Amino acid sequence: MRFAPADGVVPPHASDRVLGLRFNVEARYGGTLEVDLTGVHPRPFAIAFAGALRRQSELGGPLGARSTIKQHFQAYLRFFAYLREQSTAKTPADLRADDIDGYEDFLEAGGMTPIHRHTVLAKAILALRSVDADQPGLLHEGVRRRVSYTSRQSVGRSRPRDAYSPFVARQLRDAARGDIARMFRRIGKPLESDDGDANLRRVTDEANARIVVSGRLSSGDRAFKSLYFMRLRRNLPVSDLAEDLHARFHLRAMDIPPLLTFLSLETGLELECCKALTIDCLQNPGHGTIEIAYVKRRARGAEHKHIRVRDGGIGTAGGLVRKLIEVTAFTRQFVPSENLWLYYYTGRKQLRAGLDHQQELVARWIKGHNLVDDDGEPLRLVLSRLRKTHKALWYLKTEGHMTRFAVGHTPEIAARHYADIPSLRPLHEATVAEAFSEVAAAAGPIVLTPAEEESWRQCDAPPQGHKDRDGVLCGEQDVWLAACSGFDRSPFGKPGEPCPQAFWGCLECRNAVITARKLPAIIAFLRFIEDQRAGLSAADWAMKFGRAHDRIAGQVLPAFPESVIAEARREADRHALYLPPEARQ
Repeated sequence: MRFAPADGVVPPHASDRVLGLRFNVEARYGGTLEVDLTGVHPRPFAIAFAGALRRQSELGGPLGARSTIKQHFQAYLRFFAYLREQSTAKTPADLRADDIDGYEDFLEAGGMTPIHRHTVLAKAILALRSVDADQPGLLHEGVRRRVSYTSRQSVGRSRPRDAYSPFVARQLRDAARGDIARMFRRIGKPLESDDGDANLRRVTDEANARIVVSGRLSSGDRAFKSLYFMRLRRNLPVSDLAEDLHARFHLRAMDIPPLLTFLSLETGLELECCKALTIDCLQNPGHGTIEIAYVKRRARGAEHKHIRVRDGGIGTAGGLVRKLIEVTAFTRQFVPSENLWLYYYTGRKQLRAGLDHQQELVARWIKGHNLVDDDGEPLRLVLSRLRKTHKALWYLKTEGHMTRFAVGHTPEIAARHYADIPSLRPLHEATVAEAFSEVAAAAGPIVLTPAEEESWRQCDAPPQGHKDRDGVLCGEQDVWLAACSGFDRSPFGKPGEPCPQAFWGCLECRNAVITARKLPAIIAFLRFIEDQRAGLSAADWAMKFGRAHDRIAGQVLPAFPESVIAEARREADRHALYLPPEARQ
């Protein structure tokens, strides 16, 4: 293939400025958009921004999708409305930096969130940059400096889109699987008539034959009318006759929500990527797996991507896509499109390719299955949250192991966008709490129940880390609250020196071994510190005795049987146990 230098020359724009305000944009994705700025004022701004929109929508420009181009067009109209009401500028040359700053303040005063304000303002800024590049010297120098950045304020951090809970995900997956199975059993099985009625069978067969030939049967067709009134006279259902006839040959619009839901939950593909799948998307089959090729338009420079998925029956992503290609082959004879999604839309009585906004159909599907959220309220399904749901479920399955979890992303992006989301926050908080509990438990004493103490006595070798087992068990190194396995090796003092810690510090010491014979002293100390509540403020009591109280009440006493604790309480009542002076300091 060879190219001449002239092949790379972009043809000049139409010189007629009035006609240039009304034109069609052939978007790279999504079809054609009609742009009409003929009635917009100030007219010089409309002319300049119309050219900017055409240039940005050309091949190689930053605007590729029809929906994105339309958003820029609507943002221009908002900016023009502000200029008419709040500014004296009539031409781009009259514009000043204060006008742009004023527009930003105007958007903020209108209640826009920082991120929304930033996106709306950015569209006007991009248009002005394009105008400056196309006509150097037209804009004021202050404006040229101002359009070098978007906003004077911080955009802030976006609130991450949350995932659905495993409970909701299970409902969605089960409902989608059931509908998909019924859907594929339906397709290829033409509408049947009563076998005992030859006339009805003949008219039904005629209607089915017309669909086989033409792909669809309109309500004005003679065969449809004959079948309709014949069924009506026989008290057979006719309200959904058109859909019942076509549903045997094509996908229906109501089939799309369960298909999209299952595919997104199974693969984690973005919704816009699922919508753009084509019939040649299955590539590179492997053992029980296959790759799905898709286009992610937001990934500038790396739009074409692949994801490897399971491949088997319709319960796998690969098998589902293969089955969709198969069942839409008949529809593709009448709608020549490479798009995977071809279906019959009952409301419009036509065959369609590609997916538009599906929220109404999704709401009907959810209502039909009576799906509920975690609070038992009717579920409001937002399809774009399914990718986060897939990632959250995978995060739970991998137990947060970043190397396994970060598939297709750097660990930083995976952690920020898919792990740090509200639905996973209770898991993270519980994990941190559990870790702190384990650390606190490991740093505290060893609590020996009578059974464990007996096990220590019968053990031939001393437990790991307790070479002086016999001294601990016989009480030779007992301190007031515990047996001590290293009085001269205290973690609170220097090796070889006596432990300098107050006696209740044993409750926080890893050298301490608490056995049943120390329970009377511990219970006496517990009573003492509870009595101290009356003489100390809540803050002072918590600072002095709070940790010791929590150790005794939450860790030591629950480890012993009630019978042992009751005997220790009686022992503490019978004897006036000596209370070391540190308790009163």
